[in-house]
Amino acid sequence: MTTALGEKIQKLRKEKGLTLDKLAELTGSSKSYIWELENKNPPRPSAEKISKIATQLGVTIDYLLDEKQEVTEADAMDEMFFRKYQRMDPEVKDKIRKMVDLWEDE
Repeated sequence: MTTALGEKIQKLRKEKGLTLDKLAELTGSSKSYIWELENKNPPRPSAEKISKIATQLGVTIDYLLDEKQEVTEADAMDEMFFRKYQRMDPEVKDKIRKMVDLWEDE
């Protein structure tokens, strides 16, 4: 019996072209752990593991754990982008803002 969490992980993993092995490697998990998250109704996974999985899949923890689908995938991806943006070097941020300004002018 799959869960909303499992369905989201599997969908995003496949969209990013990641195998079970690769996602496991990137998150410090085992292949069987990722498979169980995707395909079974396991006990609640640790916050640390879900955080690593969400980061690798480019979404927020809230999105993965949201059973009622109140958080959209697009909103979760935007939130992850903003978090990355906040950690960027000021020069990189300036370049990004200039690119966005150019796009808005089109």
